[in-house]
Order: sequence, then C-alpha cells, then structure tokens
Amino acid sequence: MKEEKQQKKIELKKEYIPYKKLLEMKVNFSHFREALREVEPSALREFFSEIPAVTWQEVGGLEKIKQTLKEVIEWPLKFSALFDYAKLNPPRGILLYGPPGCGKTTLAKAVAHECGVNFIVVKGPALLSRYIGESEKGVREVFKKAKQAAPCIIFFDELDSLVPARGGGAESQVSERVVGQFLSELNGIEELNGVVVLGATNRLDKIDPALLRAGRFDFLLEVPMPDEETRLAIFKIHTRGKPLDNHIDLKMLAKDTEGMNSADIELICKKAAMAAIRDHAPQGCTAGLAPQGYTAGDKNFKITLKNFKEALKVNAP
Repeated sequence: MKEEKQQKKIELKKEYIPYKKLLEMKVNFSHFREALREVEPSALREFFSEIPAVTWQEVGGLEKIKQTLKEVIEWPLKFSALFDYAKLNPPRGILLYGPPGCGKTTLAKAVAHECGVNFIVVKGPALLSRYIGESEKGVREVFKKAKQAAPCIIFFDELDSLVPARGGGAESQVSERVVGQFLSELNGIEELNGVVVLGATNRLDKIDPALLRAGRFDFLLEVPMPDEETRLAIFKIHTRGKPLDNHIDLKMLAKDTEGMNSADIELICKKAAMAAIRDHAPQGCTAGLAPQGYTAGDKNFKITLKNFKEALKVNAP
C-alpha cells in the first residue's frame, strides 16, 4: 500500500521529479521479478521460445517414457553436481519416434517445463536453405546459442527432414553437408556441457543411421499408439473441469476409440463440448449478446453422451 501511494505522488507528466521524491524511491525484489518476466536471454533472442506451461500431469499414460526423460534430461540439468561426483557423463541426445499425434511434442514441452531451463525449438525444415553453406551455418548457430545459454534444451521437431539418410541422389549434397555439420556439433571437440538435444520424428527410417548410434542419440524412445488405459488417462485430462453429464462413462469411450491417438481424443472432447454449446446456445443471439433471462453459468448446461457419440461418428478411423 505504501508503494502504491508513493507511485501516485509521482506525476510522470511533469518534466522532472522532485529530488525529495527520488530519495524516497526504493527498488525491491518484486520489481526484479517483474523485470525477469520481460527480459529474455540475449543469446536466445533469435531462437527463444517461451517455456511451455505443460506439466507431466497433462501427459496421459506413457509412464515409462516419462520416467526415462526425467532420468536422462531432468536429472543431469537439475543435479549436475551429483553427476560430476559420480563421474557420469549425461546423454547428449534423446530421440522420440512414433506415429503422428501420439504426444511426442507434448512430452518435449512437459520436460522443458519441469526442468525450468532455457528452451530452443527448431523446426527441421526451417534451417534448410537453397544457398550453399546457409543450412550448415543455421545448425552451427543453434548449437552456439545453446552453449551460450546453458543449461538449455534444443528440441528438433521433424528431425527426419533436417538430417535424412545420405546418398539419396543428386539433391542429397545439401543434406549430406547438414548431416555432417550436425554430427560434428553432437560429438565435436567442444563438449555440450549443460546442453541436451531432444529430437522428434514420425519416420525413424528416414534419419541418417550415423546419428542413431551410441554417443549421439543415446536413447531412442518409441511413443506408441495409446492403449485402452492410456486413452482413458487422455480422456480424463481433456475432460478435466468440464461440466460432464453423470451418465458419461469415460471407460466406455476409451474402449470405443480403439486405433485413435491422443490428438484424435483431444479433438473428440473439443467437438463434444462444441456440440453441447450448439444445443444449449439461445436462438436469436446476435453480436455476442444473449437474450434476457439467459445466464452463461446455467447449471443445466451439460456435455452429454449424445454429444460424444456425435463427435465419435465424425472422427471414426
């Protein structure tokens, strides 16, 4: 309260602030915390990505993969002194592979959030250039910035498009140079201290085999299609806090969605909610204004089993 009154006494419209008022001003810890939210690391301003607000609780199932990611990424960054004492070099790279829509990117976001370290996101095709040397330069710059901002996680999405298998024809010269640069950065003379490389791909068979050996991508973690238990966990995550009807059986929905991935289940939950809004929205509502007598927090509003069945018909595999 005292600080607020002090701020009101200072009129910024004036050309100067009285010396007496300046002496009364103090910079406290809350001001530093506010500044930290606005200033990002200068080394990362070209590649910087805000740390995602995704926790492990928002990843349905995949318990073994989550535990492995905690051990090989989170622990070395959080407990580096313990690893030094044990004379253990942490893994340099971890590759997530599996069908699309199974949660690879969500896992990367969750581990970045839990580690609380700098996070660089690189889309594979974004580094490719038709000009000679530019693609390799892009790879060098990413690793250079990561080393400057360590501890840091570099997440390469769609890695197969950046480092495909070499020897694929006339157009492979650029990719061969990029693969060579990537390999030299992963196991070059300079150690990747405090830097973890995390990759994701839908096509493991397309990635150059040299990257998949030990010492480069040490851990290859398959993210499979969700089983019934995992689908149930995903349904619980995406229906959390929603006004569901008491007759909805999530176990039955998990059983009925055989062959669907986590992205499909998320979409089903969204479409079911939209169907409920469509059924419940008042007629004649224009320009975002509801008619008299309608309240947005109507207790009669429920997402029903009928809404989920409608969504299932549209998203049937």
